[in-house]
Amino acid sequence: MPILPGSGPLPHAGELLRRATWVGGVLLVVLGLPPVGAGLTEGVVAAYGDWPPAPLGGERAPGFSWPVFLAIAAVVAAVLAPFLLRVLRAPTPEAFRPARVPFPWWAWLGLALVAGSWAVAWGAPDAWVALRRHAFTPLWLGFVLVVHGLVQVRAGHSLPARHPGAFLLLFPISAGFWWVFEYLNGFAENWSYLGTGEQEGWARFLASSLPFATVLPAVLGVRDLLATFPRLEAGLERMPGIGAARRRPVAGWVVAAGALGLVGIGLLPEILYPLLWVAPLLVLVGLQELAGERSLLGVLAAGDWRPVWRAALAGLVCGFFWELWNWGSLARWEYTVPYVDRFHLFAMPILGYAGYLPFGLECVAAVTLVLRRNRARLLWGPVGGAGQG
Repeated sequence: MPILPGSGPLPHAGELLRRATWVGGVLLVVLGLPPVGAGLTEGVVAAYGDWPPAPLGGERAPGFSWPVFLAIAAVVAAVLAPFLLRVLRAPTPEAFRPARVPFPWWAWLGLALVAGSWAVAWGAPDAWVALRRHAFTPLWLGFVLVVHGLVQVRAGHSLPARHPGAFLLLFPISAGFWWVFEYLNGFAENWSYLGTGEQEGWARFLASSLPFATVLPAVLGVRDLLATFPRLEAGLERMPGIGAARRRPVAGWVVAAGALGLVGIGLLPEILYPLLWVAPLLVLVGLQELAGERSLLGVLAAGDWRPVWRAALAGLVCGFFWELWNWGSLARWEYTVPYVDRFHLFAMPILGYAGYLPFGLECVAAVTLVLRRNRARLLWGPVGGAGQG
C-alpha cells in the first residue's frame, strides 16, 4: 500500500473551496476560543490579535510543586501503561523483510546537511553568528531527508521518491500548522526564543516559518519508519474499539471537551496549559468524525490502535531530536512551565516530553485535514508491507 495514492486529476474548484472552508472552520474554533477564555478574566482580547503572534510577556509561572508533578506523572503513566503492557506481552510478530534498496542520493545529501549544520549550530566561531542563527533549518531539512531515505531503504518506497509533489506540499502546510501553536503559546507562555537577533513583524514571521516548515515532514517520515519495525506495535491491532453506533455521540463529546479546553487555555493558562497539546487534537478529530471524514475515532473504531501509537511515538522521537539540537544552538527556545519545571533532559522538563505524544497525533491529523480526502484515508495507514492499519 502506498503512503499516498498516485497522481490523478487536479481537484475541482468546488472541492478546493470545500476544503478551504473546512480548514477555515477548524481554525476559527481553535483560534477563536482561547481569547474568549482570556476575556472572561482580563476583559480585553485586542492584544491577542497581533500578527505574527507573540507571547504577551509577564510572569505566570508558579514554582515547582511535588503534588502537581506526581499527579501529572500518574496520568501519563496511566495512559501509557495499557499500550506498553500490550506490546511487551505480545508474541513476537513475523519479522519485517527490508527491501534493501540503496540509500538514495538525496538522503546522502541530507546526511551531509545534518553533519555540517550541527557543527555550525554548536561549534562555529563567533564570527559565524548569522550562520549559527539559521542552522536549525538545514539541520532539520537534513533530518527529514535522512529519515525518508531510511524508509526508502526498508520499505522500498518513500513519500519524496514516489510522490514528490505531496512531499513538498507538506512544508508550507507545516509552517502554518506550527504558527497555530505559537498563537496558543501567547496564552500559555510556556516557551520563548533566544538568540534570534533583532527581528520583528513580518521579518520574524518569514525567518521563523523556515524551520517551522520542517515539522510535519519530519514527523510523518519518522512515523513511516517506525511502521517498518512491527515489534514496536505488536498486539495493538486487537485493542478495545469504539462501536459504530457510539462514534458520533463520542465525537460530539470529544469536540465539547476540546472546546472547553481551548477556552481554559485563555482562562487559566497557568493551570490548564497542558491542554495546549490536547484540546486542538480533540476538536480536530471530533469535527472530522462528525463531518464523515477519515478521523482518529474512525481508526479506533475497529480496535486497531497501531496508527495512533505509531504517530505518538513519532512525535516523541522527533521531540527528542528537537530538544537535543536546541540545547546547544545559538538561536534556541527556553521553557517556563508552571509546577513541573524540574528534572530536565536538555532544556525540557522531563514531563514536558509527554506533550510530544499527542502532538504526533496532531501532526498526522492536520495533514488529513488539509490534503484531499482520498489522501487522508491512506495517511493513517502504514508503509506498504509493514502491516495493516
